[in-house]
Amino acid sequence: MNKRIRVPCSSANLGPGFDVFGLALEASSVPFGPQRFSAVLELQIEELSHEISAPLNCKIECEGEGSEGISRDVGKNLITRVPTRVRICNGIALSRGLGSSAAAVVAGVLLGNEVGRLSLSKERIFDYCLMVERHPDNIGAALFGGFVGTFMRTLSPADTARSEIPLSEVLPELSGGVDTGELPTHEPPLAIGSYHQFLFNRNIKSIVIIPDFKLDTSEARKRLPQNYSRADTVFNAQRCSLLPVLLGEDPPNAAKISEAMRDRLHQPYRADLIPGFTEVLQHVTHSAYPGLLGVSLSGAGPSILALAISNVETIAKAIVALLSEAQQIHYDWQVLELAPDGATVDDG
Repeated sequence: MNKRIRVPCSSANLGPGFDVFGLALEASSVPFGPQRFSAVLELQIEELSHEISAPLNCKIECEGEGSEGISRDVGKNLITRVPTRVRICNGIALSRGLGSSAAAVVAGVLLGNEVGRLSLSKERIFDYCLMVERHPDNIGAALFGGFVGTFMRTLSPADTARSEIPLSEVLPELSGGVDTGELPTHEPPLAIGSYHQFLFNRNIKSIVIIPDFKLDTSEARKRLPQNYSRADTVFNAQRCSLLPVLLGEDPPNAAKISEAMRDRLHQPYRADLIPGFTEVLQHVTHSAYPGLLGVSLSGAGPSILALAISNVETIAKAIVALLSEAQQIHYDWQVLELAPDGATVDDG
């Protein structure tokens, strides 16, 4: 069995849709400017016909973004019952707000589905993914593709306390005699999360500005308040109700989209973690830069997402210039486009 798993990067929130909206993205088919990142996590799986000397009959090879920090230790990464070689080719910048952890979770569950021959549907795979990482916006976009809205249903306290699915359920009698968990195992609840794919104008390009520093989502979440005012909650709810419709219209209405991408729930509290971001919101506007639709943090940051239909290089360089004034570090920028199919599995 030779298989190839491909999972796109994703940008979450899009301004007001905190923990709701997700946008699956991949490298543009018509290159605009620099093309450093493939924006895809790829796993190449080769099932061998003979035993190999690697621990637990599984050899892991890595290349691409952050590969020097990815563990090759099978016990910390994955375990298979059959002699297998897994080659990880990562084209998603790590800890930059581009869904690298969601892509890894989706790829891992798809890997288990293929090697274990489980024949799980994507909807059921969604449940398994959400038991590992409870960010349905990134997970939903990476798995299903396109522009998605998501939510999670309220789980029981017992389900909420679970943080992983021990491998012993899927892989009884593990090779090498390694026990992966002492507690009884259970399947995840059904329909943990729900998603809906919205229409998205395919003429819209996603400009991603990627700074040369990392920001963990957990650290960014610490900046958020425990409670919000009614005014701020209503502000975001109003914009969430219109943004999915506006992004599907042709031609897009720049003035409405720009206003609909404003946020009061997370970006104001995280702005100081990305020096220059406040200035970007103030000065890089649709009225000052024709073709621009709106600007937001990508996920928790530090990357910035700008949606545009033209003048992408001018817009990207304007954002980079403002960020560089605030912090003298290197910034990459790249134009990505919608990944409509999400995660895919084909014969490698």
